[in-house]
Amino acid sequence: MAVKESKLKHNIREFLLDEGILRGNIKDNKLDFGFQFTFPPGPGGQNMAVFKPKGKDLIIISLGTQISPPHVEALNALGDKQMNFFIDLRKFLLLRNMLFRIDIKNYRYEISEQIFIDEEKLISKNRFFKYIRKVFSSAAYANMILSEYCEGRVKFSPDKKAKDLSSSTDFSLYL
Repeated sequence: MAVKESKLKHNIREFLLDEGILRGNIKDNKLDFGFQFTFPPGPGGQNMAVFKPKGKDLIIISLGTQISPPHVEALNALGDKQMNFFIDLRKFLLLRNMLFRIDIKNYRYEISEQIFIDEEKLISKNRFFKYIRKVFSSAAYANMILSEYCEGRVKFSPDKKAKDLSSSTDFSLYL
């Protein structure tokens, strides 16, 4: 099994390198391996991770979001309706059949997908990137839900110009 795992690690690293999105290794005693990467390629990419927990026959692709202070302030301004954002987020992720963790107290959430490994064959690049796109698209849509809840309430620092915000192509909440 160790040989298969090293082949899996090698293939995933090669997939990420081929696309120019590999950013680094994740070192953790609980993991057989892990990589940080950005998706999609280019300056608008989101930080994501792929890792294989020790003793498991799966890899996990994950994207975590820490809601920015201006968005937290806008959510807090909603009062009791603030919880509706987290309820809608949870419903959306359940409908998309995504795995998730939502930390309401700290205004963050993580969306992930598991890919079970077949010992007889390795994961294809096409299948791997389909899962990456699924996680990314779910996170992008979650950010759109957040934007709708915060519409008209988000206050940015004076150094951010409206044209900078409207021309941005990323889905980052770190404005």
